[in-house]
Amino acid sequence: MAQATFTLYGEKIESFRLLSGHIIPAVGLGTWRSGSQASNSVFTAIVEAGYRHVDTAAEYGVEGEVGHGIKAAIHAGVERRHLFVTSKLWSSGFSPERVRSALKNTLQELQLDYLDLYLIHWPFRLKEGASRPPKAGDVLDCDMEGVWGEMEKLVEENLVRDIGVCNFTMKKLNKLLGFAQTMPSVCQMEMHPGWRNDKILEFCKMNGIHVTANSPLGSSEGGRDLIHEPTVEAIATKLNKSPGQILVKWGMQRGTSVIPKSIHPDRIKENMRVFGWEIPEEDFQALSSIPQQKRVLDGEELFVNKDAGPFRSVADLWDDED
Repeated sequence: MAQATFTLYGEKIESFRLLSGHIIPAVGLGTWRSGSQASNSVFTAIVEAGYRHVDTAAEYGVEGEVGHGIKAAIHAGVERRHLFVTSKLWSSGFSPERVRSALKNTLQELQLDYLDLYLIHWPFRLKEGASRPPKAGDVLDCDMEGVWGEMEKLVEENLVRDIGVCNFTMKKLNKLLGFAQTMPSVCQMEMHPGWRNDKILEFCKMNGIHVTANSPLGSSEGGRDLIHEPTVEAIATKLNKSPGQILVKWGMQRGTSVIPKSIHPDRIKENMRVFGWEIPEEDFQALSSIPQQKRVLDGEELFVNKDAGPFRSVADLWDDED
């Protein structure tokens, strides 16, 4: 259940309580493909727009920039303990002996002593220096149980407050639950009205795992520009909100935290103005009934090598999906 934890501009800001008892703010700033603008975006989000949740990853190549933005925000008066910072273990570090060093590199880049949440980015292990996309031999057998055990140790040592997964199929997540001593607090997945991902959302709810929805606005680059989806536009006009606000609010009303990415100050601020109002049930259901369900971030660019790879198609990446 969402709950109010602090007040911003006179409005109660919602958050969700994780299995661990820790709190994750309902809206965060995504930093994928933020490039050199990541530092300014993070500072704007935290100091000017009131965000308390920032999501990044080693593979994004912006952890240093994100760290500068966080440090500047702390210098401006925001306390570290009021921030929720997420990063992710990349596939080249997906082996037990590499987990700790990968985290230490992330903490160094972010200029932090601990992470609030550390996620396995993808459930694949890549050889160091693997081609992009990987060729035959670049994807190695992975010891998921060993990796998870090392992540659990990071929690015990207070280097990480919560651990979780990203881009897991339901089958892989269920396998992890079979040996986890510390349950994953969060499963981060692509979710928006154009890819509802209903089955894994329900699976996570049944197991008490919180879901963070990435790419909540869709992507024009990925061929699904939900900002200009007729249903979204019509509801935005009806409620006197922007399409982006409607998409963010839809994710929140489903019970997920949401991490829209933007490098534009006005949009960063706009995406945070989603409190104190609701999408009416009939409009929520209309958004939840948009046809042509399709992933935007299907992993093709990262992993699919049609000529010489272990993954010859997107279907190969998600071959155990229920």
